[in-house]
Amino acid sequence: MTKDRKPPLAASVKQSLERYFHDLNGEKTTGVYDMVIAEVEKPLLDIVMRHAKSNQCKAAEILGINRNTLRKKLKRHKLG
Repeated sequence: MTKDRKPPLAASVKQSLERYFHDLNGEKTTGVYDMVIAEVEKPLLDIVMRHAKSNQCKAAEILGINRNTLRKKLKRHKLG
């Protein structure tokens, strides 16, 4: 990978999670899965909706989810 390219998404997530657990400094945590999904889902939906020019059918197809599911997620995140 060249130095001007951004790291893959998985590497970014891994680095963020390593930092998260390091910063806990041994403190107990729960609900990490839901926390990560909540943190990733809103920007994912935002970017895909912009890419699809706010076309929910197209965005749902890009995401590989049902349009009604997309609508619920957009409402939950106050994006549409």
